[in-house]
Amino acid sequence: MEYENTPVSENIEDRRGEGGGGLPIGGGGLGLGAIIVIFAISYFTGISPSVLMSGAEMATRNANSSYTRPVSTGQAANPNDPMRNFLAHVLGQTEAVWAQVLPQQTGVQYKPATLVLYDGATRSGCGGARAAMGPFYCPLDKKVYLDTSFFRDMKEKYGGGGDFAYAYVVAHEIGHHVQDLLGILDKVDAAKERVSQTQANALSVRVELQADCLAGVWAANANQKWRILEQGDVEKALNTAEAIGDDRLQTAARGYAVPDSFTHGSSAQRTKWLTTGLKSGQVDSCNTFGQ
Repeated sequence: MEYENTPVSENIEDRRGEGGGGLPIGGGGLGLGAIIVIFAISYFTGISPSVLMSGAEMATRNANSSYTRPVSTGQAANPNDPMRNFLAHVLGQTEAVWAQVLPQQTGVQYKPATLVLYDGATRSGCGGARAAMGPFYCPLDKKVYLDTSFFRDMKEKYGGGGDFAYAYVVAHEIGHHVQDLLGILDKVDAAKERVSQTQANALSVRVELQADCLAGVWAANANQKWRILEQGDVEKALNTAEAIGDDRLQTAARGYAVPDSFTHGSSAQRTKWLTTGLKSGQVDSCNTFGQ
């Protein structure tokens, strides 16, 4: 993925090195045992998946990276901090794309979200943020929360990885921010209060698939602007989408999948909607609720 000549965002809040913000949790990545525990908590106790797996995939914390964890620098782009520099470019791309695309295609003005980098645990407007939750978007404070260790395991355990795959995960969370600006999240939350847990899970799936599609819309428009895509990038992103499908993760964790408990979508659904956004570059193509 080419990104050096793309915009750089200053909307990054770096909390790495600040500790756990008073939250009783260790830092770092997760092994398979931790994944199993999280699935068990979500499915068998009925705790809302939006708490345990809010925003992006519960297992996007598995997204491995070639980057090592840097020291917090307090600058939007620092050549000595490859991780932050990369993320500042990705966030800058999303801001430039959505500032143009959203009003053109929907009539809604784009207001940037803040990307919060942390390690282990921190506080969010939606409650405690923990590494085990994976990256997520909090609509109450308009921030995306990302434990920078989440990139570590994807390549080794799930066959994903690569700069564009990691950018896709960030773009997915920004996709939730776009949904928030469009009023979609509020409507879905209201609808969930009137239906069964199974039906609420189905609505969550539609939200997540739409965020995948919106990530594809970003990528299509970013590539048109800056030619960011290199050979193999799309395949790596699709591999990532496939690797974090609910069916794949549940089968890996406990040997079988329970479709009624899906909250993010199957591997086939996730790849389908990411591809839809990539091919169209249009927000209107991302109507996951109508299909």
